[in-house]
Amino acid sequence: MRTAKGQRAVGLRLYGIRTVWDTVGDGEFFCPCCGGDRNYRRLTGRHRLTVLGLPLLARGTAGPVVECAACGTHFEPDTLDHPTTTRFSAMLREAVHTVTLAVLAAGGTTSRTVLETAAAVVRDAGLDDCSQEQLFTIVEVLAADAGHGDGSDPAAQACGAALAIELHEVLKPLAPHLAVPGREAILLRGARIALADGPYSQAEREVLTTVGGALQLCPADTAKLLEAARTPS
Repeated sequence: MRTAKGQRAVGLRLYGIRTVWDTVGDGEFFCPCCGGDRNYRRLTGRHRLTVLGLPLLARGTAGPVVECAACGTHFEPDTLDHPTTTRFSAMLREAVHTVTLAVLAAGGTTSRTVLETAAAVVRDAGLDDCSQEQLFTIVEVLAADAGHGDGSDPAAQACGAALAIELHEVLKPLAPHLAVPGREAILLRGARIALADGPYSQAEREVLTTVGGALQLCPADTAKLLEAARTPS
């Protein structure tokens, strides 16, 4: 019995499977293990039967996997779907800026209070050089160049077809990466602008309802948030 065990031990040292990895791409990603942005290598592998450490026979393929250059951990390729910290910050800034423009387009830009509030909201989101004049000019240009759709999209009727499309294109990719409080915060920033000169207009409500939907908030929760914003505690 002792001899059999010894033979198995020797066998484990003589034979084995080794994976040979090839790099097929690289870049920067958010590493779940490190908890921050890191460089990565995208790898594909080939299993090899080894004898005395020498690869002899092919035994199938491995991967693809994503390998963190810092910690060496391997992840599934869909890890790259998560934005880096830098990209995520940019997505948040773009979301707030687009919501601001849509609300302004729906409610008008004649109120100085509204423009002041809008500029403050955008600056708080990280666009430090945003001014009232810039927002006014962008909204006016969009209003002159864009139509209001065919009537099937209430948001397009309220703020223009171009901004309605932009709302969906900017908010939908962001929503899966934000917790519910984060999505609600974006909606409430838009509500703050709309309420700066008084109650919501119908057009402002239409736009904010579209914002809630694009952020994957259910209609009932969106309505509750918009009402709560009218009577802050």
